[in-house]
Amino acid sequence: MKKIAILFSGTGSNLAYILEHLHKKELEVVVALTNRPNAGGITFAKEHSVPVEIIDSTCFEKRELFDAEIVKTLKSYNPELTVLAGFMRILTTVFTDEIKAINLHPSLLPRHKGIQAIERSYADEFDIGGVSVHWVTSELDGGEIILQKEVSKIGKSFEEYENEIKRVEKIALAEAIIKSLTSS
Repeated sequence: MKKIAILFSGTGSNLAYILEHLHKKELEVVVALTNRPNAGGITFAKEHSVPVEIIDSTCFEKRELFDAEIVKTLKSYNPELTVLAGFMRILTTVFTDEIKAINLHPSLLPRHKGIQAIERSYADEFDIGGVSVHWVTSELDGGEIILQKEVSKIGKSFEEYENEIKRVEKIALAEAIIKSLTSS
């Protein structure tokens, strides 16, 4: 069974989806790693008996030192793929040169790289927004796209659009994980 690591920073809803739909069926989540000691996703990982690693990003003066600690920790679990699922850190080449990783982003890249992508996507001139899953490189949200899923904005309030993005991103991430593991 293929092994993956998941990095997250917040509520862990994408982590929960992967644990409920793929873990022990399609793959094994060998570690869930967060940069926030109070991240909600910790609970999901523990409920599924997945080891949790907490590396508090505020304890490091330089991003490179934080990334080096993540790399060291991930390598001890030996995942075939690392999945950034709501991991709210910009990673340096210390990470990107060592770890094979994919990232979920809530816009149709290359539009709206970085933070507040859902808000910026909703406010742009296009009728369609969506989500992207891409390979992680040293360029922020700039790696090769694995897959994208579109979401219409027509007739939707921001809240409706955001909820649809959050629903679709879980499906897209699961599909991209399987695609990435079978193509490697």
